[in-house]
Amino acid sequence: MDKEKKEEIFEQNGKGKTDTGSAESQIALFTYRIKHLTEHVKQNHKDFVTTRSLTKLVGKRRALLDYLYDRDIERYRAIVKKLGLRK
Repeated sequence: MDKEKKEEIFEQNGKGKTDTGSAESQIALFTYRIKHLTEHVKQNHKDFVTTRSLTKLVGKRRALLDYLYDRDIERYRAIVKKLGLRK
């Protein structure tokens, strides 16, 4: 992932290009990476290292979402709706 793409994700979901630490920006970055890795695993179903990395990323995102849910339910609902995480 290049620097410009990361800055774009942080700018859209955080408080600016340099906001790399907020839960929303981290969740958005993990979501982008999860979507990318999911497509890779669909094409390369025997790539077990990537499958494991994908599972770990999903767990990290889930932990951040749980944190946000406990701290501020409105921010949680906003990021879930913006990223389309719930069907």
